[in-house]
Amino acid sequence: MRSETANEKSRSQPTEAPRVSIIMPAYRVAEYIVAALDSILAQTFTDYEIIIINDGSPDTDEFELALEPYRKRVVYIKQENSGPSAARNVAIQKARGEFLAFLDADDYWEPNYLKQQLEFLEKNRSVDLVYSDALLVGGSPLAGRTFMEITPSRGEATFESLLGGHCTVILSGTVVRRQAVIDAGLFNEGLRYAEDYDLWLRMAKQGSRLAYQEQVLLNKRMHSASLSSDRVKLHESALSILEKTRQEPGLSQQGREAIAEQSARLTALVKLEQGKARLSQGDFAGAQEAIREANSFFTHWKLRLTLFCLRRAPQLLRRIYGFFEPFHSERGNRDQSEGRGQSLTSRVAL
Repeated sequence: MRSETANEKSRSQPTEAPRVSIIMPAYRVAEYIVAALDSILAQTFTDYEIIIINDGSPDTDEFELALEPYRKRVVYIKQENSGPSAARNVAIQKARGEFLAFLDADDYWEPNYLKQQLEFLEKNRSVDLVYSDALLVGGSPLAGRTFMEITPSRGEATFESLLGGHCTVILSGTVVRRQAVIDAGLFNEGLRYAEDYDLWLRMAKQGSRLAYQEQVLLNKRMHSASLSSDRVKLHESALSILEKTRQEPGLSQQGREAIAEQSARLTALVKLEQGKARLSQGDFAGAQEAIREANSFFTHWKLRLTLFCLRRAPQLLRRIYGFFEPFHSERGNRDQSEGRGQSLTSRVAL
């Protein structure tokens, strides 16, 4: 059940529609919302509205206190917790802009973000969605690098390249034509993980063009506290999306091959996360089995070293494994902390 604030009702009166509707679901982001909103209000492009959806957040009191100075500038919607897909869909239905700009409330934009993205879409009228690169910030060993350094997009973002993980679309770095999202059926409200990936696949399959603009226009916050169980849920959700797509009629041979490749990669990542969890729990036999299965795909020297240590000095490895540097898998993949849109699995920390 959702409720509109008085501010939302006042904004719902007939006025000239903005060019862009900025959509921000909010769940446990009280400490970050000010930075996100300040980055919007600092935009050099100003023809926008801001729609914030409080998705039953347990920190609502703190969140609304932080939001108070901005209340005249935003449409604020509160609803019972329904997940990020449902929250975004509510905002899309409320949105008046021709374009949608998705921003997770713990990320923030560079001042020229909207200007550069809209100019790209103006110059490329056949493109329905443009996504940018991002600087990784926050408490992570990856902070200071760019998203595309770690998880590069190679070639055009087609249905097949998305299936195979060769192109990775960052949700907070996207500006998309609203009608294209509606035509694709909006976000799947049954998904709380990888919901953006599912939408991009459906858009691409129906003929929408997705394009990558090679500029760092977003600051994407990485959370060191992201749990292994969340990453497992993400990968498993992506695997279910791939399986659903595999069963759809008319899938090309190229698409089937891309699904097989990506499914093998995601399955290996699940095994790797399970191995890490079992190692931390002291289940050395279980950790060894899971990491061996992961390494059958990755064939990485750090995994071989881990397996050697599991055989020879498992207790020592358990104490020090958190200090291992992240390692690259052969190609970029996906990771998300809880329902937050797209992040990284092209690097996996042991």
